Amino acid sequence: MAIPVEIISKVIEQTAKVVDEQVEAQLSKLNEMDDDDLERLKERRLEALKKAQKQKQEWLSKGHGEYREISSEKDFFGEVKESKNVVCHFYKNSTFRCKIVDKHLALLAKKHVETKFIKLNVEKAPFLTERLRIKVIPTLALLLDGKTKDYVVGFTDLGNTDEFSTEMLEWRLGCADVINYSGNLMEPPTGSQKSGSKVTKVEKKSIRGRGYDSDSEDD
Repeated sequence: MAIPVEIISKVIEQTAKVVDEQVEAQLSKLNEMDDDDLERLKERRLEALKKAQKQKQEWLSKGHGEYREISSEKDFFGEVKESKNVVCHFYKNSTFRCKIVDKHLALLAKKHVETKFIKLNVEKAPFLTERLRIKVIPTLALLLDGKTKDYVVGFTDLGNTDEFSTEMLEWRLGCADVINYSGNLMEPPTGSQKSGSKVTKVEKKSIRGRGYDSDSEDD
């Protein structure tokens, strides 16, 4: 049953009134502040900005802000140990889809400096590949506080297409809480998806030590 236009108009009017009242209350509160109050507010904001800048510099000093290749399993453990959020791309030179992942991760590394983005050749990491049960290439291991929380295996979660968008991968990483995602986690971005491609919704939950059914590499 359709909702009458009059009711819709009344709801919109009431909502607008509530918003206006909230804005007026905030303005009134600001007007009631004396110079000392405003100075303290300014100091708190300045302190917050300094803290954020200090945190960013700390991340950059640990190799955040760029997409880097590491050369060994030993390096992997060192990189993971010193950063809270890590995305590691396990790749092979012979797998062309790894080049697609490289392109997107290079962009996301610059945007999300709160997370470390690295890549490791599986041929140089047989122990780690076996330990993490990586059987499909490319695979992204998503780590929080030194522990593997989730995996992005191939392109299944990204629409099953080589032409997925950077925003799609960003959303998928956001579902694992490995980046600070500002969009809607309930729905993947579909604006850049090809028509007919399938998008898999991902539940926002921890997945530890998940095995895989596939024994083949996505070459």
